[in-house]
Amino acid sequence: MIAILKKEINAFFASPIGYLVISLFLLLNGLFLWLFKGDFNILDYGFADLSPFFLLAPWILIFLIPAVTMRSFSDEKKQGTLELLLTKPISHTQIVLGKYFGAFALILIALLPTLLYIYTVYQLGDPVGNLDLGSTLGSYFGLLFLIASYTAIGVFCSTLSDNQIVAFIIAVFLCLLFYIGFEGISDFTSNTFVEQLGISYHFNSMSRGVLDTRNILYFLSVSLLFIALTTKNISVKAFSKKQGIKLLILPIVLILVNLFSASIHKRFDLTADKRYTLSEASKAIVAPVNSPIIIDVFLKGDGFPSEIKRLQRETKQLLEEFAAVNKNINFSFINPLENEATRERNIQQLTQRGLTPMQLSVQESGKASQAIIFPWALASFNDVTISIPLVKNKIGASQQDLVSNSVQHLEYAFADALSKLTIPKQKKIAVLKGNNQLEDQYIADFIKKLNEYYFIAPFTLDSVSNQTQKTLEELKAFDLIISAKPTEAFSENEKLVLDQFTMHGGKSLWLIDNVAIDKDSLYNASGSNLALARDLNLNDFFFKYGIRINPVLVSTLYSAPITLAIGEGSNAQFQHLRWPYSPLASSNSSHPIVNNLNFVKFDFANQIDTLKNNLKKTILLESAALTRLEGTPRPISLEVATQEQNPATFNQGNQTLAVLLEGEFTSVYNNRIKPFKLLEVQNKSIPTKMVVIADGDVIKNDVVKNVPQELGFDKWTGQTYGNKEFLLNVVNYLLDDNGLINIRSKEIAVAFLNQQKIAAQKTSWQLINIALPLVLLAGFGFTFNYFRKKKYTA
Repeated sequence: MIAILKKEINAFFASPIGYLVISLFLLLNGLFLWLFKGDFNILDYGFADLSPFFLLAPWILIFLIPAVTMRSFSDEKKQGTLELLLTKPISHTQIVLGKYFGAFALILIALLPTLLYIYTVYQLGDPVGNLDLGSTLGSYFGLLFLIASYTAIGVFCSTLSDNQIVAFIIAVFLCLLFYIGFEGISDFTSNTFVEQLGISYHFNSMSRGVLDTRNILYFLSVSLLFIALTTKNISVKAFSKKQGIKLLILPIVLILVNLFSASIHKRFDLTADKRYTLSEASKAIVAPVNSPIIIDVFLKGDGFPSEIKRLQRETKQLLEEFAAVNKNINFSFINPLENEATRERNIQQLTQRGLTPMQLSVQESGKASQAIIFPWALASFNDVTISIPLVKNKIGASQQDLVSNSVQHLEYAFADALSKLTIPKQKKIAVLKGNNQLEDQYIADFIKKLNEYYFIAPFTLDSVSNQTQKTLEELKAFDLIISAKPTEAFSENEKLVLDQFTMHGGKSLWLIDNVAIDKDSLYNASGSNLALARDLNLNDFFFKYGIRINPVLVSTLYSAPITLAIGEGSNAQFQHLRWPYSPLASSNSSHPIVNNLNFVKFDFANQIDTLKNNLKKTILLESAALTRLEGTPRPISLEVATQEQNPATFNQGNQTLAVLLEGEFTSVYNNRIKPFKLLEVQNKSIPTKMVVIADGDVIKNDVVKNVPQELGFDKWTGQTYGNKEFLLNVVNYLLDDNGLINIRSKEIAVAFLNQQKIAAQKTSWQLINIALPLVLLAGFGFTFNYFRKKKYTA
């Protein structure tokens, strides 16, 4: 067998046709990947990975491998040497394997120069080395298994004719049939089993760096089947009935083995960030679903920029992972703007559903034009449909940031939506009333959003004074309380009830203003008002829990603008002016509440100190570094917006605006006289959580003509801040028992190429990747033939 393998390699490289075939393979790869404009151009693609190569390679190999294998047996037949070969003291199987591994080795030699592409992308990464080598290695493994199957098909086809061209054409046809033919039949018949018979179904998973024993077994089965057929085809003996039965049984056995392997398989995600491995929380949500979930993704079209194409591909791959967990998940990609006749109607219907379009530049026939897309998906389950945003934007984000944020957010977006669709509401939230909290219309948008997940009800503490025990028992029926900007002091009775709610494991969200001032109070004749400390009688309450909200104002240069009319009478114009009392808060933490979060807008925020105790404290949001604290009482005037600020005075660093407390809380009334008697008083809580935000306006939506507006949306600038997402994350984290919110902390790094480096060195890298592989091949050919001549001359 080894002798046949060596003979195949020697014969191939002894002929100019061998070098021509490999040269064409390398040249086509080089031109499509590094020079020609199109979907496969790595430099235009912009991402630091070799996905275009692994998309292109199967198509080029469909022609390369038949060109290598077409002479394996057809040449032997034509020259009459096959009968002589069959009389050798080796089995027919060994002959076939010798030919097979000889051709396989030749393809591997042709593939070796493509390793240069890895080096190029590695050097062009931003920063250098920003390449997922694990994913690339896994993709090469997938390519090797694809080559193994193509080679087996090609060697088999060479036994069907003594004409090499005929063998080549048959091999190309069969390779095409196995690569995309079954997929096409599946689209026509809507049969997923037929699709799984095709090579592309199995290679697509492996080409992104995920090795699955089911896919490996499939490629080995295809190779084994065609090797067996080849072994039978070269036999000169008559085809017996017994042999026919054996040959018929083999594919049936292979299919059964592959079907059985679907239930017991191993999967290896070689990507550095395990991006193609669903979290356990996601699997737990979709695994029990026993009715169809239909997902329509509106990300289909031509000419998309590379960033949108990447988002499209990542979305498809993620949904494939969901579908692999539960076959009831069916998804499709739709272009709602494809049909000109229904285009406007579709735009109107989608917009009415709340699916806002996105404008981008597209390339069609080499021309750039502006177009709109809908980066959304709709998921339907049991006659209920919800929308899923695919784009995760942030203020000031670049195109690269847009892609990174969106890709990172995808799993949580779909898992969250599927959870809402399939899991009935269970938890209950009490919105506290009675201490002059925000009116319903000012928290309406957030409450409406919360209502998608939880049962919501108002709860007043007014009855505490005469029905204390009953009030506490009723409050304990809730899982979470929200107190949104109370402005009247809490009584000791109310505090004890709230404290005991916490001691019994209740979760809390507090939005507190310890300074009495708001923007509306400035819109008067003088344009000013006095900021005063507000006493809510909660200082000892929060102090015991380990925090202190100071009655100071946080002023910062990194803030949301205020829109004022500048000028007199009809000449007045609205202008966006810097307003230091509206801090834009963010966090560098990877905590699931704030990871990948847009800036959160505050208004007249206070500063929080954390105190040492046994509770775990996580700072969720901070002001920017250029911040100063302003004590109260203090006059606040709109004139501040028109005055030049001195950055040197904003020198007090990042200030804490929101804190998460977790652990076993100690009662505020531990070792203190209680304001009233309860049947049972707990001085130590079971493990629970609390979030305190030093600004009540974080939850406040605007109201226009008695209609609540979207929380976080600024009608003057068109910006949407992250207030609603932040608060929703807070509530989901406080009430999350299945770990769903923790998906948000999953880090997925999208690697980009250095565009400045590409612009400066583009020609050099194109020459290296197109010409150098050919030079290496020429050097190999010269060396091979030199030693070959030397050997036979001697």
